[in-house]
Amino acid sequence: MLFNSVPFVILLAITFALYYAPFLRAWQVLILVAASFVFYAHEQPLLLLLLIASIAINVLTSYWIAIDRPSRRRFWAITGVTLNLSLLLFFKYSPLFAKVFLGGAETSLGHFLMTIPLPIGISFFTFQGISLVVEVFREKKQPDLAPRVIPHNFIEHLKNTALFKSFFPYLIAGPIVKAQEFYPQIEPKRFGNIQWETAFRCLVLGYFLKMVVADNLKDATFWIEYPHFLRHSSLVLIALLFGFSMQIFADFAGYSLIALGLGHLFGYTLPINFNFPYLSRSFAEFWKRWHISLSTWLREYLYFPLGGNRRGRVRTYLNLFIVMFLGGLWHGAALKYAVWGTSHGCALALERSLRNRIKMPSHWLLDSMRVLVVFLFVTGAWLLFKLAHFREALWYLNAIAHNRADTRYILLACVITYSAPVILYYAWHLLRTRPHLKWQRYEFLIFGALIVAIVLNSGSPQKFIYFQF
Repeated sequence: MLFNSVPFVILLAITFALYYAPFLRAWQVLILVAASFVFYAHEQPLLLLLLIASIAINVLTSYWIAIDRPSRRRFWAITGVTLNLSLLLFFKYSPLFAKVFLGGAETSLGHFLMTIPLPIGISFFTFQGISLVVEVFREKKQPDLAPRVIPHNFIEHLKNTALFKSFFPYLIAGPIVKAQEFYPQIEPKRFGNIQWETAFRCLVLGYFLKMVVADNLKDATFWIEYPHFLRHSSLVLIALLFGFSMQIFADFAGYSLIALGLGHLFGYTLPINFNFPYLSRSFAEFWKRWHISLSTWLREYLYFPLGGNRRGRVRTYLNLFIVMFLGGLWHGAALKYAVWGTSHGCALALERSLRNRIKMPSHWLLDSMRVLVVFLFVTGAWLLFKLAHFREALWYLNAIAHNRADTRYILLACVITYSAPVILYYAWHLLRTRPHLKWQRYEFLIFGALIVAIVLNSGSPQKFIYFQF
């Protein structure tokens, strides 16, 4: 169910009305759970069973961690993490396993594994389940660091965990919310406490980025796909790649902003997932600004347990490589995602190595050049997200170097027109930090223009890009 579809608007209106009805206040958690189940089951009802199974795994293992004797807590924690990862591996990576080890669909087992559907959002709600199990284990081990997620009543824990795992604003594509961030917020909500201004800003900006920018750019960046790119000039191919970089940002950042706005409507504050990543002066900074919830999760639950940067330089570089390689595979069971993650891991390791040897002076010109280098690398790597196979990305780069076809200026104009709002969005962010410009007085005009653009110039609806992960 898309956030910009009529069925979602109807579901949202009904849920909102029931949620804040005074006589149903005691049922608020269950109302959100029911709405989330309807949201998830809209297109593939059978996959709701998977979500329920995931909820059951995390309810039971986290509860047993809390109530069982200390000597058994580690067992339940390992069991919970293993079962979470097993679901993810089976549904997401079985086709890859069949292709590599069983010859694809040539055998009956291989054919079965190749036909397993990829449940939407499984990567996101699996990581959230792991965070619950780990946080309860840590809290029992170190009570002084308690994030208040330890269950005391099974029925209450069942309701809270069902909401945590299925809350529809972030269920499909994040942000990945950790248990310690969400559980303390589960309490009765009142209509008068809604942060209307924050919700309005997030929703309008999010829908604008998705419906006006991303959904219009998709019609241009369609020509990146093979074999269409073979007939375009180098200039057009470079512009299309730039346009896709703007599209994937607008699409995913737009989704995240909508999720934040919806969360505020129901009284929940979700973590910010994007912080103007294309302004990053380093690859390390980029991963502190792009998909922040994923990079934070990988750092806290994978990089630090591997040793982080506490075991020498070589081990630090290896840890960076492992984390980014697995982060790439998290996006999809294909060689291209492994290459994408590996390339970022190598960039992070090389950057850290150079930083240990060379002290870069701070100057606006040097900073601008560093921003440009990071942006060009990141944009080039997005080819692996857009194209179906790694070899096609190599062919695309070769086409940039050698294609001499006629330039389609209409296509260039489309890319420039719908990429411009992202550039202006970044410029607006930079200008807002300068108090003497007093941009606040014009913001109501800006948001009014965004609403008009959403109504009059939205592109044809398309699923969010990160739905496939």
